[in-house]
Amino acid sequence: MVTPLIELGDVRKSYGGAGEPPVNVLRGVSLSIGAGEFVAIVGASGSGKSTLMHILGCLDRPSSGRYRFAGQDVTSFNADELAWLRREAFGFVFQGYNLIATESARENVEVPAIYSGMGPQARRARATELLSRLGLGERLDHRPNQLSGGQQQRVSIGRALMNGGHILLADEPTGALDSTSGAEVMALLGELSDAGHTIILITHDRQVAAKARRIIEIRDGQIVSDSPDAHDAKHEGERARAGVLDTKTLLASMSEGASHTASVFADVNEALRAAWRVVWNNRFRTLLTLLGIIIGVASVIVMLAIGRGTEREVIAKMASFGTNRMYVTPGGDNARGPGGTLDVADVERVAHVPNVAVAMPFLSGQVTLRAGNADIRTSLWAVSPEASRVLNWKPVRGVFFDAGDERDLAAVALIGKRVREKLFGAADPVGKHVLVNNVPFLVIGELEEKGATSGDADDDDVMLVPYSTGSRRVLGTTHLSWISVLIDQLDLAADTAQQIGATLERAHHVRDFQIYNRAASVKAQSETQDMLTLMLGLIAGISLVVGGIGVMNIMLMTVKERTREIGIRIATGARQRDILRQFLTEATLVSGIGGALGVLIGVLIGAVLIAANVPTIFSVRAILGAFACALFTGLIFGFMPARKAARLDPVVALSSE
Repeated sequence: MVTPLIELGDVRKSYGGAGEPPVNVLRGVSLSIGAGEFVAIVGASGSGKSTLMHILGCLDRPSSGRYRFAGQDVTSFNADELAWLRREAFGFVFQGYNLIATESARENVEVPAIYSGMGPQARRARATELLSRLGLGERLDHRPNQLSGGQQQRVSIGRALMNGGHILLADEPTGALDSTSGAEVMALLGELSDAGHTIILITHDRQVAAKARRIIEIRDGQIVSDSPDAHDAKHEGERARAGVLDTKTLLASMSEGASHTASVFADVNEALRAAWRVVWNNRFRTLLTLLGIIIGVASVIVMLAIGRGTEREVIAKMASFGTNRMYVTPGGDNARGPGGTLDVADVERVAHVPNVAVAMPFLSGQVTLRAGNADIRTSLWAVSPEASRVLNWKPVRGVFFDAGDERDLAAVALIGKRVREKLFGAADPVGKHVLVNNVPFLVIGELEEKGATSGDADDDDVMLVPYSTGSRRVLGTTHLSWISVLIDQLDLAADTAQQIGATLERAHHVRDFQIYNRAASVKAQSETQDMLTLMLGLIAGISLVVGGIGVMNIMLMTVKERTREIGIRIATGARQRDILRQFLTEATLVSGIGGALGVLIGVLIGAVLIAANVPTIFSVRAILGAFACALFTGLIFGFMPARKAARLDPVVALSSE
């Protein structure tokens, strides 16, 4: 006995349930079809013939009963195995052609080969060959709307034959054709049957059914007649010899083929090609949807660039007054406590505290300066040679005094811009003498301009002299106004302040001093600026979320519009993962285009701001991060529509409008 190619045993199919009365469509159908048969299943509308075809083609599962393909129980196959069987064994020819409108005739024929893993050149050559054999060699690049009904049906037959077309399931193949085209299609099916293909024809037209070699009539979900020669042993032997389907080899390769088809690169490349076709065909709608992504990415780039530029400007301004600095001043926290004094020995103690780079004595006072006929009152700072580093203050003319000047009590000075303007006007002051409380000093340099610090204070209205000279020859005291401390690591500012306090408290046996941690305040201000920049980025990032919602909306709309296309792809062998990959690729491509446009616009806006002298600093990390977020947003928001598309019922999808 020859094992039937297809065998159904008491197959039943019903719809409904969950509170609704069940509708029984198939009521115990049993039949067997051998390899190479040309079978017509005929019945009126509502008889269950289309449902039977869906079950035979593995598009639907029976509610109960047995379905064996070459002796294997199909009802136990998983989704991937069913998809593989549709791809490798079956080919569908539909009444409505079910061609993908955006693809050419050749691309429609290639669809089953895409999911079987055939290379682009090979499937292109085979599709061209098939269409040429079907009389469409000059219509390869025409889209379905450019073809007649008969030509579209020939394309549908070519698609069914792409992967071999061992079993052709033709559902009312002549129903939408004129008589001439219908006759041509039936003649073609007859030729395919003679070539060894198994043809299962579903029709309500008995004249069409008469072209088959076996006729099965179905009524009210049951088989009511079968042609008498259906089980003729002689015919079965001939069909077995003529059949081109080697079922044993086919089923043996299922274990590998059901889980894998083409390479990942080929799959992604094909998904990108299809995605680009869809995006380009709907480019205006896609562009409108992308506005959220574009605005979001551009906003993130521009906001972060402005934030970084502003932060850099603020830090640079603060750096001109010294950033990593602390001040130790005499006098305790309690106003009624001991006043306290600081001297040079305390400077040495502070200098030995870990993380202290420089400890500088600072003594200030008011002095009278005279030069020529000019006579002014200004501030004098007696400092060490490290003042240039500690105060981050360099001369624009001349030089700073050095350790030798400090050791020799040299009468040398540097003056600020305001002092120079008051005493010498626009002239160069370097090399000129100034009387400081009637003590002659040589001006050896002019300090760079700093500007006002707070209130009426002006650091440019000041004179700097060596500490030894100022304390002994001008101000007459060695008690310091404060100790300026420069630290190495800003992050350790709080610990350093505690250690300085502990060191001086041990030496004084009382806490008769205070420590002002300017470094900590600078760090806090920098962190605050960072937080503000981050907030700007987060606010701009809201646009990305809005754009992501737009992507999800367009993808949901796309799934609804292309439901039939999804059904066609599933019928031609696409697995759920193939559909999921395709729609995720489309969502990611849409977001990627939006991200790229957003980066371009953001950089252009930043360039305009830079030209307008707005503090702006681009960050490559921010640009790449914004683009990556756009892609990630598309992936996240595109997943739900893609998942919905992948889980569509193929029968429902094919019947959608």
